[in-house]
Parts: sequence; structure tokens; C-alpha cells
Amino acid sequence: MTDRDGWCSSREHVWRPSRREFLHVGVLGSFGLTLGGLLRLQGAGGPGAKEPRARSVINIYLPGGMAAQESWDPKLQAPIEYRGPLGTVKTKIEGVYFSESLQRTAQIADRLCIVRSMTHGEADHDRGTHNMFTGYRPSPAIQYASLGSVVSHELGARNDLPPYVCIPNQPTTFAGTGFLGSAYGPFSLGNDPAAKEFKVRDLTLPEGINEKRFASRKEMRAVVDAHFSALEKSDLLDGMDSFYQRAYSMVSSEKARAAFAIKDEPDKLRDDYGRNEAGQRMLLARRLVEAGVRFVSLTYGGWDHHDNIKNGITGQLPKFDQAFAALIRDLDDRGLLDTTLVYVTSEFGRTPKINATGGRDHYPKVFSIVLAGGGVKRGYVHGASDVTSGEPESDPLTVPGLAATIYSQLGIDFDKALMAPGNRPVKIVKDGEVAAGLLA
Repeated sequence: MTDRDGWCSSREHVWRPSRREFLHVGVLGSFGLTLGGLLRLQGAGGPGAKEPRARSVINIYLPGGMAAQESWDPKLQAPIEYRGPLGTVKTKIEGVYFSESLQRTAQIADRLCIVRSMTHGEADHDRGTHNMFTGYRPSPAIQYASLGSVVSHELGARNDLPPYVCIPNQPTTFAGTGFLGSAYGPFSLGNDPAAKEFKVRDLTLPEGINEKRFASRKEMRAVVDAHFSALEKSDLLDGMDSFYQRAYSMVSSEKARAAFAIKDEPDKLRDDYGRNEAGQRMLLARRLVEAGVRFVSLTYGGWDHHDNIKNGITGQLPKFDQAFAALIRDLDDRGLLDTTLVYVTSEFGRTPKINATGGRDHYPKVFSIVLAGGGVKRGYVHGASDVTSGEPESDPLTVPGLAATIYSQLGIDFDKALMAPGNRPVKIVKDGEVAAGLLA
């Protein structure tokens, strides 16, 4: 006799599936999991793909629109109303200065590629965010896929880990799958790695289900799937079988679970990164790419400084500075920087002139991003803004150009067309070319 959970009431406690569970076979929800379509993945770049220089990507996204003038591109010679309220620090690149709040990053600038000529035409938060996460301007006709989801679609999973992870959570719908469907969406932690009791949802068995019971349910699924597969052969059934196999693999794999165990890092290293959101998110990103995750996207802070930009920057940027410098050093020390493409972005920049409330307003015409590793040049400044940060002065970099460069470094053919609903082919990147000047 079995109880309502399917467990035999006899002394041996042998689990047997109930009728209800057979009816619900194929629903992983009985385990309390929400891995969903994340693990139903297929891999392979197209025939036009190049040999990859990067094995993984870390995208550090600073939401709100960070001012280049108070970070990567201070205007030392501009009048005070353009220059702004902060001082500068000399970097390890000859003649190049950063904001005074980037003291530690200035010391590892010889490992960075600073782009001071990023440009697009969207001054709205949502539209700018869409641009930077997808490589496309928004369209009412289609929801484009994020770079992370395209990487998931094209390259698939590795080492029983989801190919695309968001830390701590998916920050916007534009970081999702778009027309590709939920199977290629990001795995979100559901918790912040800076939290004292940090745990990743979906990677621990629910209360009341031990390893033996978990294995029994897996075996039951295999028996039932084989029965139904014999009755009806279809690609859908094959796909679902592959999906569940990956789901079980991730939950049962000690290596996969260990990748998220930030508590295993030495205390000194955690202190080097900073015991805060910026530090622990970046440290976890390093653990994930080291373990095999292909694309990690993390967010930190809020940079929409229409008022009092001095306090807004100095309250957040030093923590970013500590964490980012530690991340680049850590990746390099482990021999991972050359194969990990790190890039720091925001949805746009800020107006050239300080406004009446001591802030800067939205400005997409020119702003800065920073890259490191993955085959880009070290100790290099690409492009320039003019003396007041009004427009690009040389070598403008477009959003499609940035996306094409990232895909190319991963070995993905960015000219390839993916199929949207209605059999509509959509290029991975439209009107974009690799920014060869950035590459080593």
C-alpha cells in the first residue's frame, strides 16, 4: 500500500509511483523545480563560425546609464560645468586617466580595452537596455533574443551547467530569450551571493526528498518515457527526454552544484573582491565561467544620476572598482582571462553638461564601455569622444558592431539567420561588423 506521495508503508520504504504521478509524468514540478526549458539545449555554431578566442563571457551591466565623464573618460581640459565635480587618477596606460573613484582599476588598466566612442540613438531606459542586451533596436513586430540566449542556443550546455546565468536574477525581459523560446533563457539564482545564507534555488532537493528517493523518481521517469516513446516516436518526445536528462544531471551533479558554492572560496579572496553586492557577484561570475558556464550576466547598482552625481558615483563606484580590479587580476592569475571575454556596459551615457541639480541627463550619442580578455587588446583605448563628451571624435563603435565582435570571439557565425515564429529568418546580428581594432 502506498501513501499519497507514492511511498510504500512497508518497512522497506520502497517508493512506487502513484496513478496521479503517472498521469503527471513529464512534469518536473513534482520535485519543486523550475529549471524549465533552460536545460533543453542543443549546441553547434554554423559552418561560417570562426575558431573561438573566448570560451566564456562575463557581462557586467550597470543599469541606469553610467556617466563616462565620472568613470572611464574624464574631461581634464573641459570647463568645470562639463568636467564635473570629481577628480582623476592616472592609469597604467600612458597619458590615460580614470575618475578618482577607480583607483584600483587604474592599476590594472594595462589589462583592459577602454572604448570611449560607444554610440547609439536611444535615450529611453527601456530602449537603451534593449539595445545593449540584444544588439538590436526595439521593434513592435518581434522580441529579439539577448546575447546570452543566442549563445545558449548556438553553443549549448557544458559540464552539466546552464549555458546562460544571470546574477542575481534576470534584470529585464530584454535579457531573455525573445523569439527563441524559453528553452534558452537564463538560469537565475533567486538569491544574492552577498547574502549570508546564500543558496541557489533549484540546486537542492526539496524537503522530504532525499538522494535515494530522487534516484527512484528518475528511474520511474525513464521507464514511463520508454513506454510512451515506443507508442509515439516524435522529435518532441526526444527533446523532452533530453531536457529531463539535463535537469536531473544538473541537480545530481556535485560538480555543477559546487560551481555555485561561493562559501568555498578563501576568506582572503572574498575580502579582496569585497563583501558586498559588487564583490560577491563578480566572484561568483568567476567561479561559474571557471566551471564551464558560457555566458554570465550580472548587474550592480543604479546609475541614473539626474541629481547630485557626485554622491551617486562616490557611493557606488569604489565598490565596483575594488570588485572589478579583483576579478580581472583573479582571472589573469588563473590563466582564464585570455579565454574569458569580460565587458562592462550601461544603457547609455549622460549629457555633456552638468544640469541645474548637479546631475547629468540621458545621452546615447557617445559613452564608454570596457572590455578585457577573450582576445581583445590589453592596455588599449579605442576611439575618443570630443573635448566636452558631445559626440564621438574617432572610431565610433555601434551596438551591432559590439555584438558582432562578442559573437565572433566566441566562434559564433553572427551572419547566421535564426527562425522566428512564422518561419521568419532573423540574423543574429544585422548591419554589424567585427570591430577589428579592438582585437589583439
